[in-house]
Amino acid sequence: MTPPPLAIICPGQGSQTIGMAKAWCERSPEARAVMDRADAVLGDRLGAVLSGLCFQGPPDRLNQTDASQPAIYAAGIACWMGLLAKWSMGNGEANLVAAAGLSLGEYTALCLAGAFSFEDGLELVALRGRAMQDAAEAQPSSMLALIGADEAQASEVCVKAAESEVLVPANFNAPGQIVLSGHKAAIGRAARVATEMGLRATELAVAGAFHSPLMAPAADRLRVALAKTPIKEPRCPVISNVTARAHAPDAGSLEDSIRQRLVEQLTSPVRWADSCITLGSLASSHANAEFHELAPGKSLAGLMRRIDKNLKVTSHDEP
Repeated sequence: MTPPPLAIICPGQGSQTIGMAKAWCERSPEARAVMDRADAVLGDRLGAVLSGLCFQGPPDRLNQTDASQPAIYAAGIACWMGLLAKWSMGNGEANLVAAAGLSLGEYTALCLAGAFSFEDGLELVALRGRAMQDAAEAQPSSMLALIGADEAQASEVCVKAAESEVLVPANFNAPGQIVLSGHKAAIGRAARVATEMGLRATELAVAGAFHSPLMAPAADRLRVALAKTPIKEPRCPVISNVTARAHAPDAGSLEDSIRQRLVEQLTSPVRWADSCITLGSLASSHANAEFHELAPGKSLAGLMRRIDKNLKVTSHDEP
């Protein structure tokens, strides 16, 4: 039987939760093997083995950026390998037609598409998480969710509230759901301005101003690591968060373009809604394409219902 065309979406930071990937590892030797490889690569550099943080926490450690990013990446790949075995596609029979991931999830998508090895991707996201944590701690910063805003309104809030500080749109998650990022004081002013404009504003419990110019020091560190990481052409289109289009060569090779987009991703807005539209368009050329969300969580399926309710996503938080 011909395997169905698959479009895969991969979650980003914020989807972590105690117990993530535990059920997969208990029921799937293939998933367990992924977590064992992650434990072997990272050792105790996070203060505990990664699988222990995923399964038992503690939550305050798992929620720190340097721990949550490798945890989410490993959980996603464990889920993917478990699914392939469950679907009897463990020898490469999966008919991948497109993949996308929200922020950190782009690394998961690139890995399952074969752009880099699981181990190389794990080292990248571990460094990325540590570098973002360090950049966040360097100066007070935060993020603010705007509910009910369009892009023009989000930009208006930034113009009115910035006052020479950093304040930019950071995530275009779904229609009516935009996240701002910037200096802590600017975020406070943005909340007041947004309320005056009739928008709902909620400050997020994050380490700092992700996807803003305040992440430039982290981007510099990531650039150095990416230059040393072997990257191959993905076996299916993978959507870039920066462009909301499939990775493609620009002035140089496709591999160098992927490196550059991943660096830019740290200081550029995540265009997730547009990325999902692109994903749907790529999948639409394949009859009966299926959309699946990898572990942990089910948040991307919820966003997809707001982006395009005709695209039905199956989530796999547990087997």
